[in-house]
Amino acid sequence: MSDRIDQAAGEASAPRAPASAQLEAFAIKTLAHYEESAASFREGTWNHDVSQNYAALLGAIEGPPPFTILDFGCGPGRDLAYFRSLGHEAVGLDGAEPFVAMARATGCAVLYQSFLHLSLVAGTFHGVFANASLFHVPTPELGRVLRELHAALRPRGVLFCSNPHGQNTEGFHAGRYGAFHTLEAWRAHVTAAGFAEIEHYYRPAGRPRAEQPWLATVWRKLDAP
Repeated sequence: MSDRIDQAAGEASAPRAPASAQLEAFAIKTLAHYEESAASFREGTWNHDVSQNYAALLGAIEGPPPFTILDFGCGPGRDLAYFRSLGHEAVGLDGAEPFVAMARATGCAVLYQSFLHLSLVAGTFHGVFANASLFHVPTPELGRVLRELHAALRPRGVLFCSNPHGQNTEGFHAGRYGAFHTLEAWRAHVTAAGFAEIEHYYRPAGRPRAEQPWLATVWRKLDAP
């Protein structure tokens, strides 16, 4: 399976229109930020407790393990290392070259791809783990990206997302582009891409809603949208 996945960079799931020049510039600037801060980002996030998110993804996947999991926006590879430790085939994807190098040190296959230029083999993954990544996709491109993830999943596969939520605003903050959706708006985008909601929750757990900046949602792949 790993060889097949490694070939994905040359195999598009479907033809698509290129992103606009402005959106390309947003992506380039965001990736540059991560490339410049890769070492400090790894140090600052490697020990974050996201066990609730791991459990949400793995608990929703049907059938016996091990599973083939795409870590979408894998960063330095923390989550890849966890999934691999459980015996799953974890595959990373990131557009920041230093992160790709760090993540490959876990022993997992890692695809070097921008979110705006995905090339994934259809029907490959039991689950997609998009932890703190999809909010970097500008809203005009979000539907297409979600449909490409839909195509990359196996039938009834699972998409996990965790994003900082907001009031449907987007733009640059601290050098990174982000889109901050309400739960209702996020639901509309993901259901339009062919998914059915399994559950949602806010993080960190156990705090008042005003102190829970992260919205986690779990989705089941339906038939092609």
